[in-house]
Amino acid sequence: METSTATTGTSVKEKSDQQVLDGSSIMELVENDEVFSSFVDHKFKELDKDNDGQLSVKELKPAVADIGAALGLPVQGSSPVSDNIYSEVLNEFTHGQQEKVSKTEFKEVLSDILLGMAAGLKRDPVVILRIEGEDLLEFIDGPSYDEEMLSVFSQIGCSDDASLLDCIVKAFGKLTVDHGMPPCSDSWVMSNIVEPALKSWDGYDEGVPVSKITFLEELKKVAKHVAQNLREQPVIVAHSENTFDGSGIKRFLSNKFELDRSLNAALQNVPRDRHGKISTDCLRVVLDEVAPSAGLPPIGAVEQIDDVVADVFRTAHADDGKMVKEDEFKKLLTEILWSLMLKLEENPVAVSSNCVVHEPLESSSSILQP
Repeated sequence: METSTATTGTSVKEKSDQQVLDGSSIMELVENDEVFSSFVDHKFKELDKDNDGQLSVKELKPAVADIGAALGLPVQGSSPVSDNIYSEVLNEFTHGQQEKVSKTEFKEVLSDILLGMAAGLKRDPVVILRIEGEDLLEFIDGPSYDEEMLSVFSQIGCSDDASLLDCIVKAFGKLTVDHGMPPCSDSWVMSNIVEPALKSWDGYDEGVPVSKITFLEELKKVAKHVAQNLREQPVIVAHSENTFDGSGIKRFLSNKFELDRSLNAALQNVPRDRHGKISTDCLRVVLDEVAPSAGLPPIGAVEQIDDVVADVFRTAHADDGKMVKEDEFKKLLTEILWSLMLKLEENPVAVSSNCVVHEPLESSSSILQP
């Protein structure tokens, strides 16, 4: 599963073959105590292989794997980063010490995890799209094709000595789900949809310079082969959009209780000198800790937000390594949040993500199947 991320100013077109995952079904499950208790009973009995009324670490592992799949993680053993998350999920159940987990403990932790997933989906709903070629054909035969693809032609820099094949491959990388195209960044899409279409293409005399007209005509030919491949092998794409406009920061700053609670929690493990002072070098670390509460992505996740953060820190001279008291540190961080809010209100950052789903559409994980 690979992800393609880009800024965009528009939402994905509404399609009849799409499903919106907004966390509501998960929330309904957890909030209905009778239904959730029955759900937990079934899962617990399924996992409790030795029927001793408790779950061992070994018995918990299938549930942890299911939760990881629901979170979109690769299988255990494929990445140190994801493996660490799997370990954290397991520690949530065992509190890092217990060898056995009761049904009550299992229910409490599972409830917290599912509610967290639901909150994330409510904040950033995921649209599941089934892409099967019709929208791509509609685009290449539509009125906007020439204008949009000429713009792409300029963006990808097809000079006189450029290969038409390279230009076409680069052009497909610019097409989005709104054009009816799954992300070419996904290796499966490239090897099973795009490359076979290129092989079916009649080709072109590479000795002739690539003109705009030739580009438009030949790209359309390849796109028709791609549409046929999508018809035979539809691709399921999870599409999400998020606009960072400062509203999350505004809500966070307006709730003094939540602000103080989050700052105090984030500052617990921050190093201090013998006078209890904190270096302003820690501001970014603490900002990253409170980012979820402020509706911000983690540092490093969205390049455009990182640029805004860097600009604010530069203006505030917040990277000077100065030692300050805790109250002053909190004041500085609050001022940074205010500055971020104002900049994002003035110039919101819109981000979309398209991820090919190689698992069945019915459920991303058996953890949600009763």
